[in-house]
Amino acid sequence: MTGLTDQNEITSVVSTHVLETPDFPSEGVLFRDFTPLFCDGSAFARVVDLIAEQVTAKGGVDLVAGIEARGFLLCAAIGYKLGAGVVPIRKAGKLPAPTVTESYALEYAEATIEIGPHAVNKGDRVLLVDDVLATGGTMVAAATLMRKLGAEVVDSWVLLEIEALGGAKAMQAADLTFNTAMTV
Repeated sequence: MTGLTDQNEITSVVSTHVLETPDFPSEGVLFRDFTPLFCDGSAFARVVDLIAEQVTAKGGVDLVAGIEARGFLLCAAIGYKLGAGVVPIRKAGKLPAPTVTESYALEYAEATIEIGPHAVNKGDRVLLVDDVLATGGTMVAAATLMRKLGAEVVDSWVLLEIEALGGAKAMQAADLTFNTAMTV
């Protein structure tokens, strides 16, 4: 398993490759964009390598599932590094029928995510990945999708946890572990 030194390195690389934009998409919101990390080949490769090492130390996975949209970038790179399959978890209406869907609450609305029923096999060990953990709703819904199809969610990774929004509590309530590169 990766040690504290590796976690410190992941945190350092990610935190120095994030672009912060105040008042986007609305006033009072500080948007954190990870495009600079994705654009820096050596930094992105190092983060992927360190995450893959941790996942391997925990027993590996069969699939890496990425949540739309930036989770797709992480999913593909980590899956490739692990020699695992990759599964995109899409927003509702992006896939042809049939799909398996899961709805979840947002602050003032509801959202739905979906995957094709053929994307996951019963017993698959799955790693969930996304860029940000806020309230935890999307990540918990993604785990519910995987479990509906008989997969085992063994771990999850995000680049950033926004601690004040309570995502860690939602993850714990859903019996999900997660790792983050940085917490704000």
